[in-house]
Amino acid sequence: MNPVRFVAIGDSFTEGVGDELPDGSVRGWADLVAQGWADATAQPVLYANLAIRGKLIAPIVAEQLEPALALSPTHLSFNGGGNDMLRPRTSISQVADLFTHVLRRCDEEGVTLIALSGANPSAQLPMRHLIQRRGDALSAAVAQRLSSRTDVLTAWNWPDRELSRPEYWSADRLHMNVRGHHRVAARVLTALGQTAPAEWWSLPALDVPTRLRGTAYYRAHVVPWVRRRLAGTSSGDGRAVKYNAWVELAPRSA
Repeated sequence: MNPVRFVAIGDSFTEGVGDELPDGSVRGWADLVAQGWADATAQPVLYANLAIRGKLIAPIVAEQLEPALALSPTHLSFNGGGNDMLRPRTSISQVADLFTHVLRRCDEEGVTLIALSGANPSAQLPMRHLIQRRGDALSAAVAQRLSSRTDVLTAWNWPDRELSRPEYWSADRLHMNVRGHHRVAARVLTALGQTAPAEWWSLPALDVPTRLRGTAYYRAHVVPWVRRRLAGTSSGDGRAVKYNAWVELAPRSA
């Protein structure tokens, strides 16, 4: 049997930001899915991850899609639009158009698409009502575009109210923590027809320092984001992709 070849493209959500390992690298839901897939099937999985934090959806598609397809994957996961939602002139229809484009290219290459929506951080962010409205509209538009395609695997995280709780988010309130990434990984594995470890749906609460509030939060997390926007830079500038070639993940023993 030929191994599953799974490649992930996207932004910080797919790169794994918020799920930091002791050596400073990030793991995230896509890494967890790849290993969990190997464990569930007792077969090795080939895995690549081209996601880069801070990317808008158009550069994700322009810079990552074709290199990902050039690897000849069996499955490609795609999420984008989270950073676009924070911009004032984002076109929901243009974001949805890019999901349609990714699906068309996957069809042409005979690749199974795994489409995801990001988790919903709006309840704890500045401009929460605006972000909620845009996220609702984007999720609905993408789901509508894919609704007739039962062969597309979907993991819709935006409507998950449990995942929106602060306990699943890192200190910046914008990226999921280890609990959030495990819950998303459990949903993706379920979409793949595999059984995720039950504890992944809700890991024990983390012992974390008191979260910053008020001006301290804005100084630490909002002001740097605004400065990057004004400078036309991104948190992903100069970063190399995590895995631009296949990494073989062997199944772990029970």
